[in-house]
Amino acid sequence: MKAIVYRSTGGPEVMALVERPMPEPGPGEVRVRVRVSGVNPTDWKARRGSRGHTEGIEQVPNQDGSGVVDALGEGVDPTWAGRRVWIWEAAWQRADGTAQEYVVLPLRQAVPLPDNASFELGASLGIPALTAHRTLTVAEGAPERLGPGGLAGRTVLVAGGAGAVGNAAIQLARWAGATVITTVSSPEKAALARAAGAQHVVNYRAGDTAAAIRAVAPDGVDVIVEVAPAPNAELDVAVLAPNGTVALYANDGGDALGLPVLPLMFGNLRWQAVMIYTVPAAAKDHAVAAVSAAIADGALQVGEQAGLPLHRFPVERVADAHAAVEQGAVGKVLIELP
Repeated sequence: MKAIVYRSTGGPEVMALVERPMPEPGPGEVRVRVRVSGVNPTDWKARRGSRGHTEGIEQVPNQDGSGVVDALGEGVDPTWAGRRVWIWEAAWQRADGTAQEYVVLPLRQAVPLPDNASFELGASLGIPALTAHRTLTVAEGAPERLGPGGLAGRTVLVAGGAGAVGNAAIQLARWAGATVITTVSSPEKAALARAAGAQHVVNYRAGDTAAAIRAVAPDGVDVIVEVAPAPNAELDVAVLAPNGTVALYANDGGDALGLPVLPLMFGNLRWQAVMIYTVPAAAKDHAVAAVSAAIADGALQVGEQAGLPLHRFPVERVADAHAAVEQGAVGKVLIELP
């Protein structure tokens, strides 16, 4: 079978297309014929060595994907054979990601994908959608698992609404009944955020961002889904409602986060860091279940009409796909397997 591997860390050029033996599932595992592999920032960062790598060991990149179950390990219900599935965290603490024709992984990490949901959608979930779910459920009094009405009466601010996590957060928050405000950096990104379902879009490069948000939410916002906590710290303090939460999932703009202590104390404000790989297992299960329910409801979509343009690459151009994500491509980068 065809697979993309790298044996040493570095730029996109370290990846190569090779032939590998067909893997066989063990007890409790399934083998998935991968149709589409999704590329996330965490994938190129791992390729560059963010999580370490033993020189010479073959690593197949990419956490997310979609495909069809074609072989079952011992103990797996026979009804799983032939099911369409979406895959999450295939390469987390494992050498086998989704950038290959077939991947073996624990059954828990292969989630049924409805017939009316595309493989492109399935490969765009994983890291972005599960992260978005976690950011929307860490606030005081928030539901553990999102569903229709779960965020009714709450106002959510999504920083960077044109990004993959931002897009998923907008769609999930709207599905759960929240009022959604988002910040973007251009009219083009504003159009994408509106397509995702944001009711209010603020261009943070034009005018007073805090005033624009407060005009929509005079009592403040309840939850901020934050991609750039360091540069946005002052803004976040200015627009949070009492007992509000900033759920930060990335470090765009720097690692050093400075916060004024007294305003946080008087407002009972919370900053909650989110790393989807290491959230509690129960929280991961809630996220997977909620994302699946949102798919079934048609509440999660991809494509420009849903605010997330798709950029497709054949597997032979995996280096170009990784480079596109590394260079900040707007939308979702996908690798199509033969």
